[in-house]
Amino acid sequence: MKRATVGPLPGVTQDIVGYKIAHQPSIYVLDTPGVLVPSIPGIETGLKLALAGSIKDSVVGEDRIVQYLLAVLNTRGTPLHWRHLIGRETEGLHHELDDKPEYNLKDLLPKRRKPPNKFDIYYIEDMVSEVQRTLCTTLSEFNGNLEEEGELEILIDQQFEALQTALKIPYKASEGRMMVSKKFLTLFRTGKLGPFILDDVPDTSDSAS
Repeated sequence: MKRATVGPLPGVTQDIVGYKIAHQPSIYVLDTPGVLVPSIPGIETGLKLALAGSIKDSVVGEDRIVQYLLAVLNTRGTPLHWRHLIGRETEGLHHELDDKPEYNLKDLLPKRRKPPNKFDIYYIEDMVSEVQRTLCTTLSEFNGNLEEEGELEILIDQQFEALQTALKIPYKASEGRMMVSKKFLTLFRTGKLGPFILDDVPDTSDSAS
């Protein structure tokens, strides 16, 4: 049986391919390349598309994508909201997992997938908490003006260095920054850092009143 090749990033499907899924009557499913607007109206729109994975990372560069993500998080003050979550999330998860009765995950997961190991879950949750703590600390201790582009860049550079330590990446500066970008993007895109809306939500308080 023919299967369509899929992947988490764009560019996997290069042509239109048909798959027959029924004989009587004959039913076909078409797998087509994704459709993107012919021209991107602005740099920020392009960065949002790249951050969401709609554009290949190699087109923009993972480093630049993460710079944009950190700029959005910092200017919105998002890391400051993680101050109350640090320590509580991981402890709660560990307690919850330890108290759960044992059951067979093989009946719930596809045959080819390995059941998640609770120690792997601990590791991921601890890493997420450490990343959140690092961003919260660096933003809290920063005394510059986030509305100034130059000062915001200074904060982002500091956060790259701090994240390299938090993620335990023992590489040189340039290589470490690349690895930080890859890991941080993975955490964001898999939802480990929480749900985000990249577009600014309009203020409806005036219209409501």
